[in-house]
Amino acid sequence: MKKKAFVTSGGFFLAAALLTGCSGLRKLDNPYVYSERSALYEAGSTMDKAATFAQELCIVTENTPSQDDKVTAEAAAVFDLTDKTVLFAKNPFERLYPASITKTMTALVALKYGNLTDKITITKDAVITEPGASLCGIKPGDKLTLEQLLYGLMLPSGNDAGAAIATHIAGGIEPFAQMMNDEALKIGATGTHFMNPHGLNNENHYTTAYDLYLIFNEAMKYPEFRKIVGTEKYSTTYQNEAGKPINVTWKDTNWYLSGERKMPEGLTALGGKTGTTQAAGSCLIMGSSDSSKREYITVVLKAPNHVGLYDNMTDILNKIVE
Repeated sequence: MKKKAFVTSGGFFLAAALLTGCSGLRKLDNPYVYSERSALYEAGSTMDKAATFAQELCIVTENTPSQDDKVTAEAAAVFDLTDKTVLFAKNPFERLYPASITKTMTALVALKYGNLTDKITITKDAVITEPGASLCGIKPGDKLTLEQLLYGLMLPSGNDAGAAIATHIAGGIEPFAQMMNDEALKIGATGTHFMNPHGLNNENHYTTAYDLYLIFNEAMKYPEFRKIVGTEKYSTTYQNEAGKPINVTWKDTNWYLSGERKMPEGLTALGGKTGTTQAAGSCLIMGSSDSSKREYITVVLKAPNHVGLYDNMTDILNKIVE
């Protein structure tokens, strides 16, 4: 269901419209509805709690700009975290496949419920056999810390690292996905439903540009997350099953960090997460800051290709400095 959020003097409201054709998605059942979100406000006045919740977030209003012929992606948005405003929003509530941007929520759950120093022995559950899936290269019997796995998850976008984290934190993919969904509900991401920790395609695994803002915004509250997603290259050593050292260097897939694309003048990339599958297209969410240390979150979903992804992202980043 496509939702439109806006603030009035009465507080925070959600206006629901009928689901329109989400490209690549069949019509989906709603995993969450607004009445469930109201449980967050049981203590005290629901309206007061909802208004406070809204004041802490960037809210799409009826006046939010949404038209730009240069934005060819299915969805895109720019969130000003300082003023709590939305500078641009194209299809912000359309349900789309997130691909590996899913791993932002995986990292958030891991940081909330795990410890960076946790020592983890990789099991066969981390083996990913889907052709073309991005991997960090870990194998059953390898021994790594949760911190190392998080770098393997977020920089080279290791689906195997995601599965290993899920097994460590929750005992398996399904219970970890439930934790992801529970966390999504807690932060108001009501248009989201996860089926796995890595984003490999599943018709019931979807989110929205607005929900990804909520998730990324929550993750950025963790200094460890900021450090990881802001790292262009990470070298580390772990042990394999035989106790021999394995030396690896993982590079981030974000072209703004690697220097393959330049940020608009006056903006600095804080880091983010890419995602690409045939169904999801090319996707990217990222944080940035300007010379005044004001911070922003920008998201592009289902761009036509990788080059087009960065063309779209640069265009919406320019809306911050223009």
